[in-house]
Amino acid sequence: MYDSIIIGAGPAGLTAAIYLARKKIKFLLISEDIGGQAAMSGNIENYSGFKSIAGVNLINKFREQVEDLGIKIVYEKVVSIEKEKNLFLVNTEEKKYISRTIIIASGKLPRKLNVSGEREFTGRGVAYCATCDAPNFKNLPVAVVGGGNSALDSVLQLSKYTKKIYLINLGDELIGDAIMQEKVKKLGFVKILNHKKTLSIEGGITVSAFIIEDAKTGQKEKINVSGVFINIGWVPATSFKIPVALNKEGEIIIDKNCRTKTPGIFAAGDVTDIESKQVIIACGEGAKAALSAYRYLNNQ
Repeated sequence: MYDSIIIGAGPAGLTAAIYLARKKIKFLLISEDIGGQAAMSGNIENYSGFKSIAGVNLINKFREQVEDLGIKIVYEKVVSIEKEKNLFLVNTEEKKYISRTIIIASGKLPRKLNVSGEREFTGRGVAYCATCDAPNFKNLPVAVVGGGNSALDSVLQLSKYTKKIYLINLGDELIGDAIMQEKVKKLGFVKILNHKKTLSIEGGITVSAFIIEDAKTGQKEKINVSGVFINIGWVPATSFKIPVALNKEGEIIIDKNCRTKTPGIFAAGDVTDIESKQVIIACGEGAKAALSAYRYLNNQ
């Protein structure tokens, strides 16, 4: 029996764990991995206290603090949460856990293009994380699909390894932050292709090309590349069964204190319907969720 179970070990989940540890209650942190989206980010330049820090380095600092507090992460996949009277049953692929409260901080997952060849070549040229996979494409031609900050960040990371980069954007112009756009355009060797739709990804053992279509003229074009990085946004990690209310985007609806519609279940970070998705905001929301869960336990 646990007082609380935190699901997810990104910035929100890790911060919630730090706060619960300081309250000296019995809790468990369950996650498939550590770091979430932050661990896949390049340089983060808007986190207080750091002029610039790589996402993986920031997560390592979180990890060190968690380990210093003696917090253990159970690396399992949650498949459902069930309410049983005033308790909650968390089912993973391996075990079952019982808790008085739940904090869902499962974050978001990369959005898929859902085109021919994407699933087939994932891990063989198709990638979603430049932080993880950019070194594998040294001096090779690559494409980045997307027009927001995630795509621009991927381009900047890939630029350290190759000077042959195509940026494929469905819109008429890029939508990422102006400072990110400026950095990408200053590189000089990135070919930006606006209003282009990716139709398919081709190859043999690994990716060798992809087909795009002009969204205005319908003209198709084949471009030879060795890798395709897909960065077209994120979807909430709410595919597991949970007794909470979701909005039309699949995000968990919460109030200002991170409470869901189900008493005893709280949520924090990018998995929720808060408007702004930032590392520093996720941390704050994780702290709020932990404090709300603690107050709930005291009232019970």
